[in-house]
Amino acid sequence: MGHKYTGRTFIVEILAIALGLVFLVPFYYVISNSLKPFAEILTNTSALPKVFQFENYVQAFEKLDYLNVFTNSLIITVTSNIVLVIFCSMAAYMLVRTKKKISHVIFMTFVAAMIIPFQSIMIPLVKTAGNFGLLNSIWGLVIMYLGFGSGMTIFLYHGFIKGIPVELEEAAIIDGCTRFGVFWRIVFPLLKPITVTIVILNSLWIWNDFLLPSLVLQDPELRTIPLATFFFFGQYTKQWDLALAALVLGIIPLLIFFFSMQKHIIKGITSGSIK
Repeated sequence: MGHKYTGRTFIVEILAIALGLVFLVPFYYVISNSLKPFAEILTNTSALPKVFQFENYVQAFEKLDYLNVFTNSLIITVTSNIVLVIFCSMAAYMLVRTKKKISHVIFMTFVAAMIIPFQSIMIPLVKTAGNFGLLNSIWGLVIMYLGFGSGMTIFLYHGFIKGIPVELEEAAIIDGCTRFGVFWRIVFPLLKPITVTIVILNSLWIWNDFLLPSLVLQDPELRTIPLATFFFFGQYTKQWDLALAALVLGIIPLLIFFFSMQKHIIKGITSGSIK
């Protein structure tokens, strides 16, 4: 039998719709103003454009050197995700299955590292990165994302792996599978729901990150989309028309990624609940 539609359900739906509209307001301002001339943005921010100025996007595309900065952002985000998933899933697996006090200490150290403010370690980070030749390098930035993202990623994997029956692994070992083979053939495929979640969370963080790339990447050819967008804001002038168009160009790839992953998110939730 279906649930009865009540007045309370109606009120909850109205509140949910209202809350959704509140969250969409910033998107409205960004998109509508990205299609206006600069003067119109200053005089009437909240109105719809009188004339749709698509030239903003053409100019922003050219001034951003969009294909280059998009490629840089894509390489950094994809590579960082791959490295984080491989290393952190293996680390979490060993921390869960190794029943020793040191495993608990290491896990708690990773969790504790999550609460350290990034601003407090910026200067030591830059100095250390310079000593190891990691500055002005995309691969150096990926290594740093591995360090900063490990805490949360291991924490999420750790909790999920604890729910996987150890009997599956024992049966595989009896059949002659190595510990390495057990992880990649038995355990890792079962981690798909949490892996999808981790990839989405880390992608949102890495793609939109400004502070760490601004410290590491000084070469204009290595700029990411957020770094390139920042240069529309000068000391004396702010090119809001081009900057807002650039922001939309930066958001579009993330939206495409999120909607393409949507069915995997739903599958992950359902398979996780069945498990």
